Amino acid sequence: MIEFGEEIQPVGELFQSPDVDAAREFFRHKSRAMTDKRMSVQEAVARFIHDGDYIATGGFGSVRFSTSVLHEIVRTRKRNLGFSGHSTTHDFQILAAGRVIDRCDIAYVVGLDISGLSPNGRRFMESGAVRTTEWSNAGLGWRYKAAAMGVPFLPGRVMLGSDTMRYSASRLIDDPFTGQKLLAFPALFPDVGIIHVHQADQYGNAQIDGTSIVDLDLAKASKRLIITTERMVDTEEFRRDPRKTSIPYWQVDAVCHVPFGSYPGNMPFEYFSDERHLAEWVEAEQGEETFAAFLDKYIYGVDTFADYLNLAAGDERLAKLRKLEILKRA
Repeated sequence: MIEFGEEIQPVGELFQSPDVDAAREFFRHKSRAMTDKRMSVQEAVARFIHDGDYIATGGFGSVRFSTSVLHEIVRTRKRNLGFSGHSTTHDFQILAAGRVIDRCDIAYVVGLDISGLSPNGRRFMESGAVRTTEWSNAGLGWRYKAAAMGVPFLPGRVMLGSDTMRYSASRLIDDPFTGQKLLAFPALFPDVGIIHVHQADQYGNAQIDGTSIVDLDLAKASKRLIITTERMVDTEEFRRDPRKTSIPYWQVDAVCHVPFGSYPGNMPFEYFSDERHLAEWVEAEQGEETFAAFLDKYIYGVDTFADYLNLAAGDERLAKLRKLEILKRA
């Protein structure tokens, strides 16, 4: 622990440039045309996620992440990806299973909420195959916000005096008004953002019901944005009440219709998490051979996410998870 008043500059590696002018130049050439962006998950991953890219996922913990896109990234064996670990639990577990990342900004990974730690995720991180830089949830969220605002950094006091600060890529600065010490959190512009939503139209207008966590800033910060959605709706749904539009179409590059697209996670107001299947993941991870067989069965051995849903859950189980979510909120 850093002693109070001790002035030590952080030593973490900065994986993405906070160069606002370069980001603005990219966004300046990004089309804002209202075009049909519907495509399959397979097409979206092939078109927009490339080896070496830095990716970031929406949602929080086991809630509202885009499982379908993460499975496709692993299935197609992408390599050398960077990843923003802002309270990522099963999404990190999936990426670690495929060993597709080689650098990670960490706020919360490896932990799996009530399921404990991911054995494979822990082995992967301890292997030395991943370069890491540490942040708090707020610190990493403010990096998205800086990018969304179009500024190279935001000042803050969180993490000051902690080892999280020491191993971050923030910078100690002096407040020009009071002389107090602050941390500068550099803007984070992911190459690709991946967000699961409740409903969207063909152009990419998207609605998130309930808390959006950092996803609205993530959508603005991401150079390319893949949206997966529970439901496709007509654009008139958004025009009737534009206030419900969480993410506007011009920020979006791909819209993929994926019912139960956050399974086995929780999708608020839609379905509860499948704790039985999440426990099956953890059990399979206890040994490398059993885990390899598990991945062959559920990810590498299926062609689509719909095939995975049928294999891991089936219609009866999915219906029960819908009912559980309704009962939970009654």
